[in-house]
Amino acid sequence: MARKVPTTFVPLLALILYLACFYHHLFSQPPPVSSVNLLSPPLTATTNANSPTTIIPQEQEQEKQSHDSVLSTVSVLLPAWEILVILMPENPMPPDYDTGSYICLFPNNDTSPAKPSGILQFPSRATFKCDLPERLRRRMPFPQPVLTTSPENLPERNTSAPELLRWNFLVYESLSTETDVVLFVKGLNKRQGVNRTPKELRCVFGDVVNGVRTAVTSSIQEVFRCRLPEGNALSSSDNKPVKISLEIQGQNLVVPSVAYYTPPRKVAPERPKSQLCACTMVYNAAKYLKEWVVYHSEIGIEKFILYDNGSDDDLERVVAEIVDQGYNVSTSFWLWPKMQEAGFSHCAAKAKDSCTWMVYVDVDEFIYSPSWLDSSKPSDQMLQSLLPKKSQIGGVGEVMINCYEFGPSNQKSNPVNGVMQGYNCRRKAENRHKSIVLLDAIDESLLNVIHHFQLKKGYKVKKAELQHAVVNHYKFQAWSEFQIKFRRRVSAYVVDWMEEINPESKDRTPGLGYAAVEPQGWPEKFCEVYDNRLKDLTRRWFGTKSESGYLMAWQI
Repeated sequence: MARKVPTTFVPLLALILYLACFYHHLFSQPPPVSSVNLLSPPLTATTNANSPTTIIPQEQEQEKQSHDSVLSTVSVLLPAWEILVILMPENPMPPDYDTGSYICLFPNNDTSPAKPSGILQFPSRATFKCDLPERLRRRMPFPQPVLTTSPENLPERNTSAPELLRWNFLVYESLSTETDVVLFVKGLNKRQGVNRTPKELRCVFGDVVNGVRTAVTSSIQEVFRCRLPEGNALSSSDNKPVKISLEIQGQNLVVPSVAYYTPPRKVAPERPKSQLCACTMVYNAAKYLKEWVVYHSEIGIEKFILYDNGSDDDLERVVAEIVDQGYNVSTSFWLWPKMQEAGFSHCAAKAKDSCTWMVYVDVDEFIYSPSWLDSSKPSDQMLQSLLPKKSQIGGVGEVMINCYEFGPSNQKSNPVNGVMQGYNCRRKAENRHKSIVLLDAIDESLLNVIHHFQLKKGYKVKKAELQHAVVNHYKFQAWSEFQIKFRRRVSAYVVDWMEEINPESKDRTPGLGYAAVEPQGWPEKFCEVYDNRLKDLTRRWFGTKSESGYLMAWQI
């Protein structure tokens, strides 16, 4: 006969069960995306009886998104709970891509607007960004959304959904050369100077189980080089794009990927290599771009390559206008956060066949030589005069140029005549340096530390003296301009400005702290030396007198 439970025990038992459920819920909450949450590999597929969402393997996502009003996609969780939604290659370009009619629909029926975010290339894929709804941030794993324009017309849906890929553990780009494939991978080499050995890894082309595997020859930072598959190993009758990833052999783990293999294309050479090109990464820099292009074009840069880090300031229109005026400017879509080194490595590998020397400076940086100060007009040989006479093994493979950092110079807003005319007060000591690099001299690893590269054996670095060359870096601008950089976070391999880590880093602004709040006396900060040399020079070269003063060539 069963023993009867005392009635006084029932409330106590209920209280214990309630507290157990409460503490389980409390301590199972995911940490913030900006910290621990994005420093671990994605979870394996799981089912949670208490959650309306069941996570299914990534390979099945297309089966779950086959209705006419739903586009086949894969989605990645970025920092700050932002989701990047990428259309699969088989989707044509949506005719209503720019109309703002798309939404992200989640399994619990929460939605968020899906904003167009740019086009990935090779193969061409449209992207959108939306936010993960707050209710879904409380429990892992996080589900991928459905991208749709008509949520109310969807058929009855299964509650299963693939798990969001994580930005901290992802193959995000691929670039094929004539001899190998370069992969860009987040989350394997997590710290500078600490890299997995190539022997630990294999490159995987195609299906994870039956795909073609090749050796990895280099593993530095987030750049990995893989041998090409032999013969026709990847040939198929359907000509579908082949996904490419990395396998960690000891762990039998393949890194999730949104990158595809693009076979090297043999095309007739368009024209001889440009002697001098410039590569930079931009974010909402359209208002400065024409000044930067016009000035550097006149002193010798022939081609400008912009890596667009997700701008939303009409950059495309401004670039089109500059091109119409005869300047050689192209853009590559590079939306990946804090990936400036990887972008520069990508640029070095991609431009090797079309450029001999590459200038790595930002759009708020301008190179000049004090020896030009008496020149009546610019010459397209000026920058080349800073380069070695011969570029060969045993010679100079990189020219390093010191920077002067300019302060707000009492400006309250963006100077109408441009940064070279508006900012004329700087710090006394030079800081950092930028570079002009011989692309053939760059080490096969593509290792770089913002604006300068590891060179092959036999090449050397030449440091230019201040009397020969200098970079004016208009770094600390009027507060309305500078706070955009702060809130955007740095794009480099350094900590977020809003995290209380490494306060002495040179990437931080002295006295600024961790919040985008204007420090007292900002307009007068960093003003130790008035330096009008480049201001006076460019007014002579590019200025035209007008009723209001001067009109610069980039204002026309």
